[in-house]
Order: sequence, then structure tokens, then C-alpha cells
Amino acid sequence: MDTKNIISRVDEALPHVLAELKDFVTIESISSSSYNQEPLSKSAEWIAQRAKKLGLDTQIIQLETASGLVGRPAVLATRQAVAGKPTVLLYAHHDVQPVGDIAEWDSAPFEAVERNGRLYGRGTADDKAGVLVHLAAIAAADPGVGIRLFIEGEEEVGSPTFVDFLNTYQEQLKADVIVVADSSNWKVGVPALTTSLRGVVQLQVGIKVLDHALHSGFFGGPIVDAVVVASRLIATLHDAEGNVVVAGLRQEDHTDVDYPEDEFRRDAGVLPGVELAGSGSFTSRLWTKPAISVIGMDVPPAQGASNTLIPAVNFVLSMRVAPGQDSQEAAQALVDHLRSHVPFGAHIDVEVSEAGSAFLAGADSEATEIARWALREAWGVDSVDIGQGGSIPFIADLSKVFPEAQILVTGIEDPDTRAHSANESLHLGDFRNAIVAETLMLSRLGK
Repeated sequence: MDTKNIISRVDEALPHVLAELKDFVTIESISSSSYNQEPLSKSAEWIAQRAKKLGLDTQIIQLETASGLVGRPAVLATRQAVAGKPTVLLYAHHDVQPVGDIAEWDSAPFEAVERNGRLYGRGTADDKAGVLVHLAAIAAADPGVGIRLFIEGEEEVGSPTFVDFLNTYQEQLKADVIVVADSSNWKVGVPALTTSLRGVVQLQVGIKVLDHALHSGFFGGPIVDAVVVASRLIATLHDAEGNVVVAGLRQEDHTDVDYPEDEFRRDAGVLPGVELAGSGSFTSRLWTKPAISVIGMDVPPAQGASNTLIPAVNFVLSMRVAPGQDSQEAAQALVDHLRSHVPFGAHIDVEVSEAGSAFLAGADSEATEIARWALREAWGVDSVDIGQGGSIPFIADLSKVFPEAQILVTGIEDPDTRAHSANESLHLGDFRNAIVAETLMLSRLGK
């Protein structure tokens, strides 16, 4: 395999690939149901046209499940392997998050703008860059391996038809190696393989102490209002240091690398003087320990507040589950904790609204070693194995449907990417390196 020639092909095509990414970003492919869904169809067609030019057998699919749920448009494009060669499934997604407050953006969200070696715009990194990495690598790699290109259109809304899609198109998707281009590198200039992901659990919790609101002067004292009850209950989830103390939740304090505190504070935007929660290494707190947050609460707003005892309150808890623990098991542990710790005998109602699986990679495989070699060739430094605090439940689904496949979770983002936030961006040097790495990997797998 001529590594130098392969890298030369990538570099020669790079200006065109970057121009394609800029064009792709202009498509406002927001998958949230409250937005116009027509751009998602346009986005899928954009991908399909380019996959066809690469000689792939291509189709756009909107799967309808047995329950009547209709999925967003996905692209499935395939090429058969040369006899004796492996087949590789390449995954990314073309849908993006809403832009949020437009005033927080320094440039138009759906106009890709270069500044200081980065490309700014919604989807530049998450995950339209992943789509372009796959397309560019297919174009530049030595032929031989079979290709299964699967570009999903509903990842940002929880992939509601993902498992049905895998089961329906299992034969067309079946592969020896699966490459998921939807994670992060360790930092700019240092590539990574993601070997663990936390699961995610979401609970809807209702607290009720009265059947109607009361005057706080007439009845305050013997009765503690629902907001205070909820606050006291929430406070039982952590100890004084901020560690999660829910019985039955798995916690690990071992990671291969650590996150320097000053870098973490800078990357996260922690305000001066704010203490960081928990104990153990920062990476274990981010990757291998559970985390619980209140992400919503229905209480009267401060403006217009009255002297009234609030009879009931609803709030939402989001919990990240340590790799290696079943999310349903973790959800039940949190439910049991809430029911056993609710103060003053208040009535409590708890509903599990989401339980996405964690992911923990197994032992190193031949594909893992090839990937590490390719990353080192592309970046010029050794890659590191990292975890992710965020959750990508569909990776666990992939491992269940294709248990024999070797799964590689690769990165395009970095700590400065700000995915899902204003001023999302892609480091252009790492984008180039990601294309080189995947091209080398596909070529070597073909050998």
C-alpha cells in the first residue's frame, strides 16, 4: 500500500471537499419536529447524489415502523466487496440541532465561515463533517473493501426508528467493521478512539403536597410547599462534595488520561471561584461515573410571584449512566432512591421517559490496531483512548444487532467545537487529518 500516494490524493481533493462541506452546511436540516422538515429531504438528496457519483448503489429511505412511526430520510449506499475482502459500515448523520438564540452567533449559522483555521456554522462538526469524511475517504481509498454508507436523518431527536431500520435493512447493513464518525478527539492535534460512552436516563418527577394553593401567611409553617420538598429531595442525590450517592449506580475511577483542571475550566466556561463537583480524576467524573442534573422545572416565575404555598411541582432529571451498567437498572435505582427519600410524606409520581444504553468497547481487535496506525500516520502523534460523558445509545444498538462486527468510534470534534451551542465550529487541520486517517484505514483493511 502506497501511503504517500494515498495522502497525496486526499490533499489534492481537499479544496473541493471543503467547498462541498460549506455548501452542505447551507441546508437547514434541523430534525426537530417543530421545524420545517423539507430541508432534511434536500439534505438526504444532496448526499445521495454524491454517493451515486462514487459508484455506490444508493437509496433514500423513510422507514415506517409497525406502530406507524415514520422516520426522517436516511441514505443507504452500498458497494460490494472484492472477493475475500471485508465490508465496512460507515455511519454519520445529516440532521442538526436548532440554532438557539441567533444573537449569540458571530456569523450566520447556516453560512459556513472560516476564521482562524476553523469553519463556523451549524453542523460543520456535528455531524456534516462526518458525512464528508466518509465520502472523501471512499473517493480516495484504494478499492477492495465493501462499503455500507449509512447516513441517518434523526440522530439529534434520539433516533426513534434506528433499531427498526437496522432490523429491516440488516442484510444491506451487515459489515465486518463499523466506523462511527460522530465523536471527539482528545484535543486539537491529538486524535482519539472513543472506547466508552455513558448511557442516558431521563425521569419526569411530580411532587404534590396540597390539593390547591394556599395563602402563605395563613398556612405557612406547618406546611412545606412543593418546591421546597422537591429541592430537599434533589439535594439527596449528591454528597457535600458533589458525588452522586444513589445506591445501585456503578462508578469507576480509572481512565487512561486526565483532563488538566485549568483546561477543563477554560473549555467548559466555568466562572472564576466556582468549585468543581465530585472526587477522583476529571476524566472519570466525565466518562466513568454517573452524573445527575435537573434540566427542567415547572414553578411560577419570579416576576409576578405571590405569597402563595405552591401545591405541586414537576421537574425533569437527566442522569448519565456509567459504561457497563444497564440503563434500565440504573433508572430503577434512581426511581427507588427518589421514592424512599421524598421528605414530609409528600406524594411523588415518577416516570422513566428515556433509558439509552451505554457503550463499553471490548478487547482490542485487528481493526482497532489498524485504526490506531492510521490515526498516527495522519496526525503524526499517537492516538489516545477516551470515553465520552455524552451518550450515543445507537452504538449499543449496533453492537446488539451486529455482535460480530468490530466497532470503531472516531472523532471530528474537539473541546472548542461547541456542538449544539452557538458558534459551532470545526478545526480544519483535524478535518483533513480525519479524512487521511479513514482513507488509510479503508485502504489497509482492503489489503
